[in-house]
Amino acid sequence: MTEVALVQFKPRKGDYAANLAALGTIFAQLRGAPTDLIVLPEAALTGYFLEGAVYELALTAPEFAADVNRIWRASGGGTVDVVCGFFENEGGTFYNSALYARLGGLEPEIVHVHRKMFLPTYGVFDEERFHTRGRKLGVFPSAFGPSAIVICEDAWHAITATVAALKGARLIIVPSASPGRGLGAGRELENVLHWKSMLANIAVEHGVYVLYAGLTGFEGGKGMSGSSCAISPRGALIVEAPALGECILRVTLDEAEVDVARSTLPLLGDLQSALPDLWFDPDLPLPRASREAVES
Repeated sequence: MTEVALVQFKPRKGDYAANLAALGTIFAQLRGAPTDLIVLPEAALTGYFLEGAVYELALTAPEFAADVNRIWRASGGGTVDVVCGFFENEGGTFYNSALYARLGGLEPEIVHVHRKMFLPTYGVFDEERFHTRGRKLGVFPSAFGPSAIVICEDAWHAITATVAALKGARLIIVPSASPGRGLGAGRELENVLHWKSMLANIAVEHGVYVLYAGLTGFEGGKGMSGSSCAISPRGALIVEAPALGECILRVTLDEAEVDVARSTLPLLGDLQSALPDLWFDPDLPLPRASREAVES
């Protein structure tokens, strides 16, 4: 069993120091209960709509991990894993990234860094103007088992979850900063309805747990839609948060549930069998270099 704390966070836009202090308060609240993994949203400690301020607030992954580890150690906690979104400066190239790190030691252990691959440039979004897109979706060992991180819009492209599952992921973690848009059935935000449907489809198609951590609060008049949640490998909503307000959701993940889900609905196994025929289809518009690499 893996004990998870999903943290729905409301940052002060651009105030990294104040957000670190607020994170310390949250860490102190988590200290009293068994916790193996803490998941925070996209851009959790800076806010999302920074535009050019990204260049001032971006950090290297080791710098960011060290700051979060310092706050965790100050709270008096033992060893714990954490996922947290941040803006990354890697040698002058800037990414919208999420870090998976093991905290509690004198130095944090960086297990994995995912760099957002799909950078939205429609509506209120202008990410590609300020960031470089990531180029690889990795699977890594987590407190639960083989896992992958996809950041916000990454999850809207079905192929990302499929690639992660084919690479062995049994848990998909989705840090997000999603502005609320429209009103749907029951006066629930339309984008939240879409998220719930999409996350459930990801879970049930691939037999994986899905953890979604969303920013909440307002940035420049744009309301973040929160709605953090956990989805079972059979597509059931286990726990969810409201759109507004900071909160901590606790959920227990059972690795055996992944095995049961995949045996009763073996969609991933069926895909693995059919994948060569799909991939080698000459009508598929793969770049020549990609096709040659696959065929070699």
